[in-house]
Amino acid sequence: MPDWQGIRAQFPALAEWTYLNTATYGQLPRCAVEAASAHFARRDARACADHMEWFGDMDRIRASIGRLIHCLPSDIAFIVNASTGLSLLLSGIDWQPGDQVLTLEHEFPNHYYFPAGLRHRGVEFVETPWERFHEALTSRTRLVALSTVNYSTGFRAPLDQIAPLLRERGVLLYVDGTQSLGALQFDVQAIQPDMLAVHGYKWLLAPNGAGFLYVSPSLRPRLDPNVIGWRSHKHWRNPDNLHHGTPEFSPDAEKYEGGMLNFPSLYAMGASIDLMQQIGPEAIERRVLDLAGQTRALLARAGADVLSDSPIVTARFAGRDVSALAQQLQRSRVVVAARRGNLRVSPHFYNNEEDLDRLEQALAAAVGFGTRF
Repeated sequence: MPDWQGIRAQFPALAEWTYLNTATYGQLPRCAVEAASAHFARRDARACADHMEWFGDMDRIRASIGRLIHCLPSDIAFIVNASTGLSLLLSGIDWQPGDQVLTLEHEFPNHYYFPAGLRHRGVEFVETPWERFHEALTSRTRLVALSTVNYSTGFRAPLDQIAPLLRERGVLLYVDGTQSLGALQFDVQAIQPDMLAVHGYKWLLAPNGAGFLYVSPSLRPRLDPNVIGWRSHKHWRNPDNLHHGTPEFSPDAEKYEGGMLNFPSLYAMGASIDLMQQIGPEAIERRVLDLAGQTRALLARAGADVLSDSPIVTARFAGRDVSALAQQLQRSRVVVAARRGNLRVSPHFYNNEEDLDRLEQALAAAVGFGTRF
């Protein structure tokens, strides 16, 4: 068993806060901060003379990501947020009038905003509850865009059922893994999405601006980059003689990066991923799901209607303004969130049973239910 208490020492904010809100922000481990700081110190020590070596470090981080989600490093491109990945895909499809984009109800706003901009091209945006997903899928469906776990309800889409059905129909599958990767395991070989986008600032415990795309080998030849820069030509690693003229793109996913990278944040994300690999993704998933199960039980004891069975635990309190409730809990240094009428509690592996006890005590004071305390 991992030494969870020892691992918790990597997260200094937890000494002063009961933090149960990883679905909004993950806490940075000390090793991630040290990795970013080491990059800045290296800039000073080497005067950036070794800047091309930084890209070699990024390749090692690609390999770490590949081990985490079971793909090749060449399948990975770095992005600054998940919106960048979805925009790349939506802008690269040869849309025809009558085409449809399908998503599930209550999805993250990304999945609503950009498709609305395609209406002038005759593309229809369709939102459906999971119970009606199969009937909403038609011959006009070109793309299904889903999150691994819903940000507001905690619903965990059955991608293992959805993905084979879409492949049979020739429908593209875009998956946003931001709300689970780092807590739950994800195997791209099993699911085979066309694109997986992850912003690492939540469950991957990275700074903002550190994220990645998995782009399937079958999609890459059909999807042109929408950012063109000095790294677009396949021989960009020879900066002494950069290509002048029309770029010839690499077959690898890095062709979608275009230019310079957010090195400090990516070094930090790489350190967080290394920490997770050392702990073990299976052990992390077991720990997160166990804490989520305990959270559901305590919320039920508090009189809530518990809605989800994923790492994002959501609940409703009859007659309660959950936004006001979340603010009241934060005044007690217990951090949770409110999303669209749901109280959202999202423990990660760095949390423990004492955190849940403090949440229960704070809820008891806020909503007046009886507990063992």
